[in-house]
Amino acid sequence: MLANLSIKNYALIDHLNVAFTNGLTVITGETGAGKSILLGGLSLVLGKRADLGTLRNKDVKCVIEAEFQIGVYRLSTFFKENDLDYEDLTIVRREILPSGKSRAFINDSPVTLDVLRELGDRLIDVHSQHQTLRLTENDFQLKVIDALADNKTLLSNYMEKFLKYHTTSKELGDLIDFQKNANKEHDYNSFLLQELEQAAIEPGMQEELEEQYKQLNNVETILEQLSKGHQLLDDEQIGIINLLSELKLVSGRLSNFGNQYGDLHARVQSALIEITDISEELGSFRDTAEANPQLLGEINAKLQLLHDLHRKHGTTNVRELLAIQQELSEKVGVTENLEANIRTKEEQLLKEREELEKMAKTISERRHKAVPKLKKQLEERLAALGMPSASFKIELYPASDFKNNGRDDLDFAFSANRGTQYGELKKVASGGELSRIMLTIKSILAKYENLPTMMFDEIDTGVSGEISNKMGDIMQSMSHGMQVFSITHLPQVASKGDHHFKVFKSEEGNSTNTRMKKLNQDERVVELAEMLGGKSLSDSALAHARQLLN
Repeated sequence: MLANLSIKNYALIDHLNVAFTNGLTVITGETGAGKSILLGGLSLVLGKRADLGTLRNKDVKCVIEAEFQIGVYRLSTFFKENDLDYEDLTIVRREILPSGKSRAFINDSPVTLDVLRELGDRLIDVHSQHQTLRLTENDFQLKVIDALADNKTLLSNYMEKFLKYHTTSKELGDLIDFQKNANKEHDYNSFLLQELEQAAIEPGMQEELEEQYKQLNNVETILEQLSKGHQLLDDEQIGIINLLSELKLVSGRLSNFGNQYGDLHARVQSALIEITDISEELGSFRDTAEANPQLLGEINAKLQLLHDLHRKHGTTNVRELLAIQQELSEKVGVTENLEANIRTKEEQLLKEREELEKMAKTISERRHKAVPKLKKQLEERLAALGMPSASFKIELYPASDFKNNGRDDLDFAFSANRGTQYGELKKVASGGELSRIMLTIKSILAKYENLPTMMFDEIDTGVSGEISNKMGDIMQSMSHGMQVFSITHLPQVASKGDHHFKVFKSEEGNSTNTRMKKLNQDERVVELAEMLGGKSLSDSALAHARQLLN
C-alpha cells in the first residue's frame, strides 16, 4: 500500500507531501489543476524515464519519494535477489539532477531503472485509458483465465521446464551445427593426429636425441680424447696414478711426525682413489664407444622428423607439439562421439518435451474449466454497468508449439449488442466499453489474486452518471481488500471514496503551484456540488451532494 508521497520541484509542484491509508481514495480537481502532474510524479518512482523539462526550477534537483507498506506482498525474495535491504515500510526515491542525470534508490540503496520498474509493477497498478489496450492482448487475457483457474504454481513449474527445454533444444542445435563443420575437418585432424602419434613424441626427447647425435657424429674425436686421457692417468712410466702412488708413500712417512701431516696423507689417499676411479671410467667409456652409422642415421631421421613437425605446426619445442597432439586428440574424439552425444541429447529433449506436454495439457484443462466461469462473471457484471447485451465468445485451441505460458492460443471475441457479430475487442469495443470491461476484469482478479495498489486514472470517462455510480460501487467493493485510488471528474464516483483529496492550483506572487488537500465532510459536500452544478452553488446541488455522500 502507498503510505506517503513526497514531490519536490516537479512541474507545477514546488513541495507536496501527502499521507494515504487503506480503502478507496478519490482525487478530484478541475481540468488543468494538476491531477496528471501528480500521477506523472508518482510514475517516476515506478520506473518511468525522466524528462529534464519537468524540473520546476532548472537549477535544483527534483526529488520524489514514496513510502510503501509491502508486508503482504511477499517480496523478500525480490529484495534478496537484487541485494537490497528488506523493510516492511520500504522507501523508494527518485532524483532528477539539473545536469539531466537521474538516480533511483530503494531503501537508500542505488538501483537501476529496470529494478525500480520491476518493483513498481508489483506495488502499483496504474490503470489509464492507454493501459486499457492491454485488454486486447492475448497474454493478458490468458493471465485473467489463469487467475480463475488457479494456475499460478503450475505456470511457475511449467516456466522452469520450458526454459530447460529451450536450453536443451539450443544445445542439440549447436551439436548438429558443430557436426556439420567438424565432419569437414575430421579427416585432416585425424591425419595430423596420426602423424604426431607415429612420431612417438615424449617430453625431453628432442634434447636426448640431439645429445646422442652429437656423440655419434663425433665418435672418433671422443675415442681419441678418451685414450689420451686414460694414458695420461695410467701410463707405467709417467702416469699420474704412478706419481700419486709415490706421493702417497712420501705423505705416509710424514704422517708419523704430526697430525698436520696425517691430514695431508689422508688427502693424498683420497686424491689417488678419485683419480683411479676416473681412469677406470675413461677406460670403460673408451671400450664402449664405437662408431654406429646405422644408429646415427636413425637418430638423424628422428631429429629431421621433429624439425618438420615444428615447421608444420609452428612450434619450437616438444612440449608445444604435445599440447597440439592433445588438442587434436580431443577434437577427433569429440567428432567421433558426436553421433552418440546427439542421440543422447535427442533422447533428453524428447523426455523434456513429454514432461512439458503433460504440464501444458493440465494447464489447458484447467483453463477450459475456468472459461465459462469468466464468461459468466464478465457478462453479469457488465450488465450492471449498462451493457446488458454484452457477450463474450472465449475459445482456447492448441498452439503450434510451446510458449512461455503454456500451449494455448486464444480467441477472445466480444459483442456489445444482441444480434451483432463477435469480433476482436480492439475492433468492436468503444473506449467507454473497454474501460468498463477492464474495470470488471480487475474486480474479478481482485478476488483471485493479491493485487497491488490499484490506481484508476479517469476510467469513468465517457460514461453516464448512473453507470459511473455502478463503477464507483465496484471500486468501493474492491477497496475492502486492497488500496484503491480513483482520479475522477464524476461526482457519483467521488462520493464513494473513504478519503477525498482535491488537487488545485494556487497563485503565489509570480508563480503558480499545484496543491493537494484532504477534504473534510463539509468540504466534500461543496466539492461534489461544484462538480454537479459549477461554481455557483445552488441549494439543489448541495442537497444532491449530501444525498450522494449519504
